[in-house]
Amino acid sequence: MEIFSAFLIGLFGSFHCVGMCGPIALALPLPSSGNFTFFIGRIIYNLGRVITYSLLGLIIGYVGERLAVAGYQQMLSIILGGVFLLYLILPKKYKIRILNFSFLQKPLTFLKTKISSLFNVKSNLSFFTIGLLNGFLPCGFVYIGLAGAVATGSLINGMLFMMFFGLGTIPVMFAVSIFGKFISLNFRQKLTKLAPAFILFFAILFLLRGMNLGIPYVSPKIDSAKMHEMMHH
Repeated sequence: MEIFSAFLIGLFGSFHCVGMCGPIALALPLPSSGNFTFFIGRIIYNLGRVITYSLLGLIIGYVGERLAVAGYQQMLSIILGGVFLLYLILPKKYKIRILNFSFLQKPLTFLKTKISSLFNVKSNLSFFTIGLLNGFLPCGFVYIGLAGAVATGSLINGMLFMMFFGLGTIPVMFAVSIFGKFISLNFRQKLTKLAPAFILFFAILFLLRGMNLGIPYVSPKIDSAKMHEMMHH
C-alpha cells in the first residue's frame, strides 16, 4: 500500500511539476541524430531523477527507522500531517520564505549553473547528469514524498518509497519532454493550482496513519513495543 501511495504521489505531483519543473524537461537539448536517440535521452534523464530520489529516500528512511525504534513513528506521522495543513493555510509570502531557505541558496545556485552548462552538451551522460541534479532541486511534492519515506520507519522501505515516487513522475514528465511544446504555459500554470488539493489529501492520510485506528492500509495498528523488539533482533 505504501508503494502504491508513493507512486500516486509521484503521478499526481508530476502534474504540479509540469508547471514548476517542466521547463527543464522542455529545455533538454535535442540529440544530434535519430528519433530513437531522442527517446533514449529522455529515458536516461528520468532515470537520473529516480536514482537521486531513491538515494534521498535511503537517507531519510534511515532517519525514520531510528525514530520508529524510539517509538516516535505515530507522533511523526501526525506532526507531518499537521505541518502540511499549516502550510496550506499560510499566506503565500510565508510559504515562499519557508521554501527558500537561505542556507540552500549557494548549493541551489551551483546546481542551476551546472544544469545550465550541461544543456550545451548533447550526450546521454549529460542527460543522465541533468536528471541526477534535477532530483536535488526544491519541490513541494518531493518534500511530501520524503515525508512519506520517513514515515515508513524503514531504511529500505524509505528508499523503495522514493523510487516508486520517482517512477510515478515519469509518465507525465516524459510526455512533457516530448509533447511539451504543444502544452500551453497557461495550461501548465493551471495544473499547479491542483497542488493544494493533493497536499490536503496527504495531510489527512498522514494524520489518520498516526492515529493508529486499526484501519487496514489507511491507519494500520502499530505495536511500538513489538516493533522495538523486532528491530533489535
